[in-house]
Amino acid sequence: MSGPIYTGRGDGGETSLVGGGRVSKSNPCVVAFGTIDETNSAIGLVRASLQVTIPEEAVLDRILHFVQHKLMNCAATIATPTDALSDATPAVVSSDVEKLESAIDDLLEQAGDVDQFVLPMGCEEAARCHLARTVARRAERELVELDKTKQVDPDVLKFINRLSDLMFAAARYCNAVYGSGDVFWDPEL
Repeated sequence: MSGPIYTGRGDGGETSLVGGGRVSKSNPCVVAFGTIDETNSAIGLVRASLQVTIPEEAVLDRILHFVQHKLMNCAATIATPTDALSDATPAVVSSDVEKLESAIDDLLEQAGDVDQFVLPMGCEEAARCHLARTVARRAERELVELDKTKQVDPDVLKFINRLSDLMFAAARYCNAVYGSGDVFWDPEL
């Protein structure tokens, strides 16, 4: 990238969509792809905490590497006006959702069954996964809201929904493989 990253074009509270159209930074489309970006950043924080020389952490890192790239595709799809979508627009497809489902199953097989509510804590990696999970849930709510005014690709909605499940499974996996175990909610406290 050459030149400064600042342009000053957003100083009035507007930003550009793919294709050059300008909208308010509070536009539901911008809010949704902004939260997808925030989800991606939270997942980057999880990955930064992993020691990929440890086989169990390398497994999770490979899954999250895939997720980060697909989140960029989700954001690109959302940032593109419906009439500008084309075969060249980065996409998320049903096989991507299936890959998440397979990863969820694999992680939970390692973590074991649970029949209680899990608190968002445990080891640091698990806590980071829980944070990413909650940001993904917010992104999903914003996509559902956006879908009322702009049709959201159903595979993007499914991907973000499964992503929050994946991050829950990843948190449980981390707590299981690092030996700290899950911490369960005690409604009597």
